[in-house]
Amino acid sequence: MTDASPAADFSDAHKSRAKAWFERLRDDFCKALEDVEDDVTGPNGTSARPAGRFERKSWERPGDVAGSMGGGGVMAVMRGGRVFEKAGVNVSTVMGEFSEEFRARIPGAAEDPRFWASGISTVIHPNSPLVPAAHMNTRMIVTTKGWFGGGGDLTPVFPMAEDTERFHASFKDACDKHDSAYHPRFKEWCDRYFFLPHRNEPRGVGGIFYDNLNTGDWEADFAFTQDVGRAFVAVYPEIVRRRMNETWTDAERQAQRVKRGRYVEFNLLYDRGTIFGLQTGGNTEAILMSLPPDVAWP
Repeated sequence: MTDASPAADFSDAHKSRAKAWFERLRDDFCKALEDVEDDVTGPNGTSARPAGRFERKSWERPGDVAGSMGGGGVMAVMRGGRVFEKAGVNVSTVMGEFSEEFRARIPGAAEDPRFWASGISTVIHPNSPLVPAAHMNTRMIVTTKGWFGGGGDLTPVFPMAEDTERFHASFKDACDKHDSAYHPRFKEWCDRYFFLPHRNEPRGVGGIFYDNLNTGDWEADFAFTQDVGRAFVAVYPEIVRRRMNETWTDAERQAQRVKRGRYVEFNLLYDRGTIFGLQTGGNTEAILMSLPPDVAWP
């Protein structure tokens, strides 16, 4: 694995395939979550409210005549569902130039500030404090170098061992199909990354995180990134279905609001995706889609 490759290795055909994959993954995941909304009973059953549905909203990034800047994306957001209080599955493809102060932090941008980036980002905040929140994103970025990155993690209010083990096992299976060294490395990277140093605590129970992935084999790295997305789309609804019909108390709901506060702190202070999006002129509404709708601090 390296953190560098010539941008020529990431051709226009590669860009088109990556963009199409992220859009397909969005469609698959939106359907999976809408199916969960249809199937819930318990305290969020059919008498509570209509089944949630994603609403899509397109946005465009200002371009230039040369076509070296621009792009856009589609926000898919569900609000007020039976199971999901807020769920967002966003896809964007943008191109432009990094700001002068940001270039030194991005591989290949010091030599040439132009970039191309495409990816999917999803964050889910359930109604029930017994159903864990979750996040997943995968992306492909091209400067004078090119690479894949992403991962997924689980943030329960009340961690359940069987849910945690199942989540990690799903990502381990995806990693092991490609390289047995991937899972221990990317799991440890996730634990380091999703950590709140000002509170000296992890954001959740982890998952995997990887960045600057370029083994020199674009097809293999793209296949791995696809398998990461497939693993999440399969395992998260499974975990939700295990918990979504259980009842909860007001005290558990308040604990959920406080846990969400930790989520806000991480995303606004440390999250690379948030920083990248804001620094590259992305859609602010889409970038901050990850923030939960109802939060408390003790």
